[in-house]
Amino acid sequence: MFDVGWSELVVIGVVALVVIGPKELPGVIRTVGKAVGKLRTMAGEFRGQFDDAMREAELHEVKKTFTEAADAATSAATSITDPVTNLQTEMQAAVSDVTGAASMTEAVSAPAIEAPAAAPEPEPEPAPAPKKRRKKADDAGDAA
Repeated sequence: MFDVGWSELVVIGVVALVVIGPKELPGVIRTVGKAVGKLRTMAGEFRGQFDDAMREAELHEVKKTFTEAADAATSAATSITDPVTNLQTEMQAAVSDVTGAASMTEAVSAPAIEAPAAAPEPEPEPAPAPKKRRKKADDAGDAA
């Protein structure tokens, strides 16, 4: 902001020495230093508050942008899921129509009078037991 070089500082120092005098110059310099320090502190606080206000404004804008993006995403998701929901509803309706038609077809195609039960088949007779074979005397002698 202000551009003060070394030569200008020397001129200011000489003028201060002549006007104030050598006895009071150290006290005046100390007082000026404290005042400059307070000014810097106040400027820093002002800058900090200003930066905070700017960040809040930016955050508000970012929040607004984020909210708009979230709303757009929600509406896009809704527009995508609506046809799917409609299709699901139509499919369920079609399945219920087919089920209803099938039950009506079964009712129509079923005979009103049931056929009599078939006569039970007679149980087969057991086969005769095989006769036991006796050993002949010739077979018994060969074995001994």
